[in-house]
Amino acid sequence: MWWRIILVALAFWLIGAHFLRFGDTWLCVATALMPALLLFPKLAAYRVLQLTLVIAALGIWGVSGYDYVQMRIAMDAPWLRLAGIMSAVALFTLSAVWWVEGITRLRKLN
Repeated sequence: MWWRIILVALAFWLIGAHFLRFGDTWLCVATALMPALLLFPKLAAYRVLQLTLVIAALGIWGVSGYDYVQMRIAMDAPWLRLAGIMSAVALFTLSAVWWVEGITRLRKLN
């Protein structure tokens, strides 16, 4: 179970790093502290984590990836590697939703 917690924390820290890159310090701190909700044995806290991860995968990585790829295409620069990396990060974030569900099952919070 410990590896799931580490991977979920890493997913949130990647989101926080994205916010920090654009100078949104408060959002960076908020997302970096989100894994602390794993300390509370309440199903609602785990659902908040899952919802946040889904929104981040689609709203942050999906939108940012699309924008970055469009920018690369407009500049006639290579864009396939960027699309692959952004897709992998989005899939990693969506996988974290599944890992949170695994933590809920192991802690018998259903």
